[in-house]
Amino acid sequence: MNVVGGGEGFRVGRDAGTLLLTLDQPARRNPIGTGVRRGLAALWSEVARDASVRCVIVTGSPPGFCSGADVGELGAAPPPDPVPLDEELAFLPGRRLRVPVIAAVNGVCAGGGLHFVADADFAIAAESASFLDPHVGVGQVSGIEPASLALRMPLGAISRLVLAGRAGRIGAAEALRLGLVIEVLPDAGLMPRALELAAAVADASPAALAETRRLLRDLVDSVLEPAMAAGWLAVQRHRDHPDSAEGPAAFAEHRPPRWGPAP
Repeated sequence: MNVVGGGEGFRVGRDAGTLLLTLDQPARRNPIGTGVRRGLAALWSEVARDASVRCVIVTGSPPGFCSGADVGELGAAPPPDPVPLDEELAFLPGRRLRVPVIAAVNGVCAGGGLHFVADADFAIAAESASFLDPHVGVGQVSGIEPASLALRMPLGAISRLVLAGRAGRIGAAEALRLGLVIEVLPDAGLMPRALELAAAVADASPAALAETRRLLRDLVDSVLEPAMAAGWLAVQRHRDHPDSAEGPAAFAEHRPPRWGPAP
């Protein structure tokens, strides 16, 4: 795999028709800050015009996959105008590209990191991988993640994941049983298997592959997109609630949060 570029918090490699995105802030478990989001949105705009890319793999620099949103940015003032869902999720490749996307989860996948799994056409995981959604524990609404996972996991499992916060963490074996990932590999075997699957994708007819994938994505979008849009509106509304700032502040100060009353 040849490194061909990158940006703030990520690097990009190429192996024939496969593009490998590696989230690359390992000391912080590869968070998705504003710079990362903007850089990835620009990257996918470029990749969409590159017919030589036949498949995309998303992974993280060990020891983590993605720790989700940068907690230090969560308490910031919300934008004055609502942001459309497509703009909010422009950092995800599956919504922007016509080629299949594989998520190779190699460590903790938390909060917004779940977007990469839900956005991928399929996900595989290392035995060390784990999945959790800590939004409610830091005063945030988990609005998009539950809807985006609704065709991959049973509702009860999603509810536990998003309502129990850190206590709802699931390991790789349970993620396989629930359908969140399709294979679990020894850690050393994760990337070789991801590249093998990507090479198989790249060997297929580009036209047939693109049309088949379009049909699959249209099916998913017809079911999930309205719920994801509604969830995103709820996330934006909640940003005016005091808990939205209190959760990140308590996390940064290593103290219990002082929550306000429920509406």
